[in-house]
Parts: sequence; structure tokens; C-alpha cells
Amino acid sequence: MTRASLEKQPKDVAAMFDAVAARYDLTNDILAMGQNRRWRKAVVRAVDPRPGECVLDLAAGTGTSSEPFAAAGAFTVPCDFSQGMLAAGKRRTPWLPFTAGDATRLPFADDSFDAVTVSFGLRNVADPDLALREMLRVTRPGGRLVVCEFSHPTWAPFRTVYTEYLMRALPAVASRVSSSPDAYVYLAESIRAWPDQPALARRVREAGWERPAWRDLTGGVVALHRGFKPGGE
Repeated sequence: MTRASLEKQPKDVAAMFDAVAARYDLTNDILAMGQNRRWRKAVVRAVDPRPGECVLDLAAGTGTSSEPFAAAGAFTVPCDFSQGMLAAGKRRTPWLPFTAGDATRLPFADDSFDAVTVSFGLRNVADPDLALREMLRVTRPGGRLVVCEFSHPTWAPFRTVYTEYLMRALPAVASRVSSSPDAYVYLAESIRAWPDQPALARRVREAGWERPAWRDLTGGVVALHRGFKPGGE
């Protein structure tokens, strides 16, 4: 497999995630030192899923992020463009309605969901701005967006240490535990190249979402961005 580049050709990125699917959740637990579980809980609180609502979970991978929404009573659709991830998820939780889809061309009708969320996937999309507009299209008026993504630590000394971890330690650790270590070199590069919190908030607004805001998690290693679709009551 050719390692995906920062040009983010969809076929290359999908193939990369197909290759890491088998041990993806385990590798993430190790690389994030357990922080990813706290981040997932923060996403669930921000989405605030309610019984009877419809939630679209984009870049859902194996569906780990989708399960809490379903457990809260929301009809939850895990969507991903990696067939390998979807297959791994379907084996683990066959009751979830896993759906193959490209975030820039979502296979859903307008105004279908009460909430749309994407965790650690927006930066892997070839055109994140188009994806944000597609998310807006499939969200009902007044509905909500939650984006959880790696960001830029707010304390400069920690930011330096974090960058060193990304570019040196992360690929080294991944080489021991991942089914495709080269994928984590790309992931480290994509995190470093991703816009900071104010820049992403501007892009959320420019895509048409109202009241964009963010909250830093783990000192800004991750940021939780929110927005609302115009309209509704």
C-alpha cells in the first residue's frame, strides 16, 4: 500500500484505513494513552443525543464512537468511506446500520438528521469545506454539528513537546502495535498541518453554520467545535 499523502486522494486514504482497521481501536488506545475515551465522552455530551433523534456519525470507523449515541436512544448511522473499517465494525456490532459514504457526497436526503458529528476524520477529507457544507445539507433546521479534531496545544512549551511526540514517538510506537505503521506517519503529518482552533471555527461559519464555537480538551491537543444549522424553532 502506498502511504497516503497530504493531498489526501480519497482512494489512498481509504486504502490506508482499510489496512489499519484490524487493530485500529487498540492502536488508538495506546497512542492516545487512554485520553481518547475521555474525548469520546466529551463528544457525547456535546452532541446530547436524545431518544427518537437521528444522529449521523461520520468517519465512524468501526462504530466505537457511534455506540453511546445509540445507547442514549437515538437512531444512529455510522458512516465511513473505508470498507475495511465498516467490515470490522459490522463484525463487532452487527446491529448498527453501517453505511458506506464519502463526506463530500453524502448518500442522505436533505434535512435528515438532528445532529451530525465527526471525530478525528474531517482532516482526512479531500475537501473539508465541501464536507462541512454537505453536513449542513443533511442536518435539519436548528440541528447541530459537533466536530472533534486534533488541534494546536495552547501552551507553547507543551506544543513543542507534543510536536516532537507526533513526528518521532507516534510512528515508532505505531510500528510495534499497528497493522500498518506507515499510516501513522501520514496521520502525524496531517495533525501538524491541520488549522488551529480559530481558523477551523471560521471555516465552520463560512460553510453556513451559525454560532460556531470550540472548547479545548487536553490543553488543546483536541478541540471540540460546535455549530447550528439556521432555522428551526
